[in-house]
Formats: sequence, C-alpha cells, structure tokens
Amino acid sequence: MEQRLFEAALGIEAPWFVKAVDLDVAARVLTIRIDFRRGGRFRVSGVEGEHPVHDTVEKRYRHLNFFQHECHLVVRVPRVRLPDGRVRQVEPPWAGRLGGFTLLFEALVLTLAREMPFAAVARLVGESWHRVMAVCRYYVRQARARADLSGVRVVAVDETSRARRHDYVTVVADAEREAVIFVCEGRDATAIGRLAAELRARGGRPEAIRRVSIDMSPAYIAGCQAHLPRAEIVYDKFHVIAQASRALDETRRREQREAPELKGLRWKLLRARAALGPAERAELEAALAKAPGRRTAQAWRYRERLREILDLGDAGLVRRLLRRWAHGVLRSQVEPMKAVARMVLRHLDGIVAWVESRQTNAFLEAVNGLFQTAKRAARGYRDITTIETVFFLRAGKLDFSAINPHLARS
Repeated sequence: MEQRLFEAALGIEAPWFVKAVDLDVAARVLTIRIDFRRGGRFRVSGVEGEHPVHDTVEKRYRHLNFFQHECHLVVRVPRVRLPDGRVRQVEPPWAGRLGGFTLLFEALVLTLAREMPFAAVARLVGESWHRVMAVCRYYVRQARARADLSGVRVVAVDETSRARRHDYVTVVADAEREAVIFVCEGRDATAIGRLAAELRARGGRPEAIRRVSIDMSPAYIAGCQAHLPRAEIVYDKFHVIAQASRALDETRRREQREAPELKGLRWKLLRARAALGPAERAELEAALAKAPGRRTAQAWRYRERLREILDLGDAGLVRRLLRRWAHGVLRSQVEPMKAVARMVLRHLDGIVAWVESRQTNAFLEAVNGLFQTAKRAARGYRDITTIETVFFLRAGKLDFSAINPHLARS
C-alpha cells in the first residue's frame, strides 16, 4: 500500500515501481528506492522502438522535500542495447536536466531564483550555491538558445553598475514585449555591435530595428548609428528631465551658503511640482518667492517649463518651444542649466522623436532597480554570466516549458 501511494504521488508507471521506502527521522531524510519489472523494455531518445536491458547503474536524484524531510530517489537505471550494438543509458521520465536532480526539484529551484538571491535559494533547498547557480545557468542558456528574436523591432538600451569604480553592464530589452534580450559587459559602442551580432544569431536583423531608446551617451549614439543603421534614436524624456534636475541641484549647492531660505528644500526642488503634496508645494513656492532673483529659483522654473513642454503632444510645437526654451536659458546666468540647453539643441531630433513615439526606458529602469536590490542582497555579483542569469530569470520572459514541463514562460 505504501509503495503504491508513493508511485501515485511520483507519477511512476510500469515498468517502473517503488521497491522500498526508508524514512530516517534522525537525519530527516526520506529515501525512495525505484526499480523496474523484469523483462521491461525501454525507449531512448533518437532511436525508434523499445529495447532490451543490457545492464543497470544506480542513480540518486534529489526530489522535492517530503514535509520537513529531504527526499531522494535511488533508482536502478537500465542501460539498453540498441539494434546497432550500441549501449545507451535510459533517462527516467522524472530525471532533471542536470545530474542528481529531478525535473520537479529543478523547477522549484528556478521558481525560487526568479524572486530570491541564489544564496537564499541554496539555504532554503539545502544545496550549495554552485549547484543552484548551475541549474539556473543551464535553463537560461537553453531557453536563450531557443529564443527567436526575428520579431524585434523596437529596443531600449540602458546601463547598470555591477560594482564600484564605474564598472558597468549594458542591458537591452525588446521594448514592445518588455523583455530583456541581451546583456553584456561595458557601455561603449561595441556593446551595440554585440547586440547586432546577438540579433543575427537568434533570427533577427539589425536592419529591422526601427527605433532605439537610449540615454545621451556619445558611445551609445555612435554604436546605434554604426550597427542599427535604420533605427530612429529616441531620447527618453525622463533622461532629459534628470539632466535638468542635476543642473538645478548644482545651482542650489552653489547658492545655499548665502541663501538660508534654500536649506532643507533639496528633495522638494528635485521632485516634480505636480508630485508634491499641497503643504510641500506651498512651502517650496513660499521659499522661492522670497528669493525670486535667485538662480536656484530660475533653474527650478526652467526645469518645470521643460517638463511642461515635453508633456505636449504636438511634435512640431514641441520642437519650436524647445528651441525657444534653450535660447532663453543660454541668455540667462544659470550656468549649470546652460549645459542642459546646449544638450537639448544637440539632441533635438531624438528628444522630439520621444514626443512622437512616447517610448521610454521605464521598464529597464525598473529591472535595473530589481537587479541592484538583488545584488545588494547577494553582496555583489562579479561574474558576467551570473549577472546575465539574474537579468534573464527576472525579466527575460523566457519559455522554459520545452526544457521542463513543470515550468512555463517566465
């Protein structure tokens, strides 16, 4: 009765059967011994028919825990003789893709790793970090090899830091599917070249990319022009506003020593006026009203006006207003904001392209935030393969079902 219960729970069918069950309460380990009926014949992949047993080997597989007990399957695995005389080992239907695990156990590891650092998963399932990482790397590598990038037309490119001292990684997403499709070291023009090579390797064409959103990095711009020749370059509005906010903060720092009314206003100044509560907005406007001639007040008004212009929907109007805004700033004495005005004039076409497409890097910004959180929890990721695995597990929307029937598209 006990054996039949475990056969049903494990989905074991003839000629396989559960031979014995041993529960070691002290060690908290459940061992299930699986055998096959005498005279059983087995299939192997790539060869038609069922074949007689030649000999057997004993294999051990880690399975899902049985309550608080580790569960291991100890299996007498047959090797069969094929018609051409070769001997092949049979793969039991529950065997995982890596030696020593069942498919269900690997599915558990992958599911947990999408949400938790690898070390935390390792502690939870009672395996080493390296074994957990090996499972995740294998599945990501296999799923990426099956991935079809032929439909990619719009991409978003962003960078994230992997360590201190300006050590960066480039991350690329299919902006229409909001799925990471490429990760590589560095943030220079060659990163875009490697993206083009990845597209070709996965059925896509760099010439088919019609739009790419990036920040205003000269290296990314050069890379897109060289390797994505037909792509319209779009500069995300939020990158433009971020530059204006940095200029505003620089202006505040320069004036704060001689303008006590500016102290304690940094975060209110940096946030959008519309995002402030009524009390915060009143406090900010009262402080700026006390110093209408201050360059910080001027910089804040320039930033807010820039935001208003970019929120308009008419591309032609936005182009004219941006030119007017930039020339007005250049005639002012707010030096940090002048650099933003010159940037706007240099990149006017890409900024206006955002008004028409409304394509942003918000998805990648969110993914980068998740990566940084995971990195801090794991006390850093140094290896690029590990970094790739994290990004693809969490945001690659890969289809694992062809590799493991217990997993679906992420």
